[in-house]
Amino acid sequence: MMTWRYRRMISFFSRLLDILAPRSCDVCGRRLAISEQVMCASCNRHLPRTHFELNPYENEMAKLFWGRIPIERAAALFYYYAQSEMSHVIYALKYDYRPEIGEALGRMTAVEFGAVGYFENIDFIVPIPLTRSRRRKRGYNQSEEIARGVSEVTGIPILKNVVRRIQFYGSQTHKNRLERVENVENAFELINSTLIVGKHVLLIDDIVTTGATVCSCAETLQRDGTVKISVLALGCTRK
Repeated sequence: MMTWRYRRMISFFSRLLDILAPRSCDVCGRRLAISEQVMCASCNRHLPRTHFELNPYENEMAKLFWGRIPIERAAALFYYYAQSEMSHVIYALKYDYRPEIGEALGRMTAVEFGAVGYFENIDFIVPIPLTRSRRRKRGYNQSEEIARGVSEVTGIPILKNVVRRIQFYGSQTHKNRLERVENVENAFELINSTLIVGKHVLLIDDIVTTGATVCSCAETLQRDGTVKISVLALGCTRK
């Protein structure tokens, strides 16, 4: 009975808040319905989904890692295009202090991927870390926010004390493939390997372009040779 009353109270305040401060779709700007998060139903339907989760080892994103790091599976929710409407959503997540976008999109991704068994046998989630100075400047790590949404749906615990980023030489955005690889070489440090020995870890990032950052972090996690790695991202750039 208390649960029913609590839910009803939350629903009432949500509706009241939506009237007093209506939310808008971060893609098209239209007013969101109470049940909608981040984007409206129309934008959700037109999201350029990759459907990589249906073939998680042999897809365009997974092939970025072939011959570089051993992976179990890899998938992104949507194709990412610079200057597209969805790029504005990612920009807001990373630079406009909108951590709730990451969590909401993490939940959405987890529901869709979970329906086809993407998270089976995964022990822990590890969000790609930021350097301390970068995190302090931004106020949060966007990959952690995405991971929080995924964890909320799947129940898989997040590990934030296994690996840390020790170097940052500027954004990857305007670098070519070779420059991206060099930019993240030796960028991560393993700080607690005992937690992941023999485990299957899901690495989470916001956008995967060349896979250089993910590869560098995965190589650090796999130094003892017993850690299995899978990868999840919100977006993947299309060649």
